[in-house]
This record gives sequence, structure tokens and C-alpha cells, in this order.
Amino acid sequence: MDSSTGKTGPTPMQLVLMGLGACSGMDVVSILEKMRVSFDKFQIKLEAQRQAEHPKVFAQVKMIYQIWGEDVPAEKLIRAVELTQEKYCSVLHMVNKTAQIEFSFQINPADN
Repeated sequence: MDSSTGKTGPTPMQLVLMGLGACSGMDVVSILEKMRVSFDKFQIKLEAQRQAEHPKVFAQVKMIYQIWGEDVPAEKLIRAVELTQEKYCSVLHMVNKTAQIEFSFQINPADN
């Protein structure tokens, strides 16, 4: 963990964001595996804005789900993201109490 004096690790708010990505990502991967969707790589890109005044909680978070693979069905990825939003990701359910969360996804060809 990092303080404002030394840049050696993530700040507490960055850790919360990392926890959000990890929680949602684990859900989506697990759901896709249960749907028998094969893919080569999966990651989530997170962008966040905080409120200007204290407490400087997250006001907006963008979650971009990125997946690489041949013939990844978009409808299954969308359903997996919906399930993590609506039901499974407890970190997301905490963060969305203060932040507007925007979701998008990118399906990319398999890495060679």
C-alpha cells in the first residue's frame, strides 16, 4: 500500500478498484466456463473518477471487459457481465452505492 509520500504501491482507493475488477472478473470467467465458452485471455480495464469534495468516494467507474478468443459469443459474454452486475459481485454492489458504473466489452481475435 502506498501513502502520499512514497510511490511504492497502490493507494487504498486503487486497491478498492482492483478488488472490484478482481471480484467481477472472477465471476465472469467462472460463468463463461460454466457456459462452455472457450477463450485465450480475459482482462478488465478500469477507469474511475472521484468526487472533488471529502469524502472523495468514487463518483464514476468505467469497466471495460476485454476477451480474446475465436468465436466468443457476444450474447454469452453480455449475460455473464449482467449476472456479475445483478447478482454475484459484492464489491460492485458496495461501489455502486456512490458511483455510477458504466459497462462495455470488447471481443478480440485470439492471440497468436
